[in-house]
Amino acid sequence: MKIKSADFVISNSDVSKCPNELLPEYAFIGRSNVGKSSLINMLMERKNLAKTSGRPGKTQLINHFKVNGNWFLVDLPGYGYARVSKKAKKTFQKYITNYFEQRQQLVCSFVLVDVRHEPQKIDMEFMEWMGENGIPFCIIFTKADKLKPKAIERNVSAYLHTLLEGVWQEAPQHFITSSTKNTGRDELLNFIEGITEQFFNDQKK
Repeated sequence: MKIKSADFVISNSDVSKCPNELLPEYAFIGRSNVGKSSLINMLMERKNLAKTSGRPGKTQLINHFKVNGNWFLVDLPGYGYARVSKKAKKTFQKYITNYFEQRQQLVCSFVLVDVRHEPQKIDMEFMEWMGENGIPFCIIFTKADKLKPKAIERNVSAYLHTLLEGVWQEAPQHFITSSTKNTGRDELLNFIEGITEQFFNDQKK
């Protein structure tokens, strides 16, 4: 897929105020400081489409970007150790839940995981919640440039093995990415393109 346009549309904390166009949406979410903004900028080939920051927890709203005029990329607040007040964290975690439970245009979510670390409890709990609520998602392993191939393979296998020890019969599809080296960009965009085409084909039936 070639990115011809990627435009910011709206930020809000109320799911009912999200765009009402019947276009497929792909939501990106992960633990704070997982490299989400950098990944989005890499995918869209924009330097500052999503705001990057050295301070975790910068994203605190539901952010919609319309891509190529026919699908939405949704940048969601990170979960975990963001430096926000308990009240603020409780508030945006609630509208994250509302988004996933109510947003009918959502066709796939991408849960971002830092490939450098062993399985984190908060990631596993979030993915388990997604599975229990029937929300389709894939895993994106970020920061692959920080490790050698064998270490990447070992850590990815550990995550998938941990998932299969739980409620999963089959591990979700996964992608290995690096924002600095564009690793995984084509694979991820081709995956999105395939689902988007299927979405519009289904609408015609």
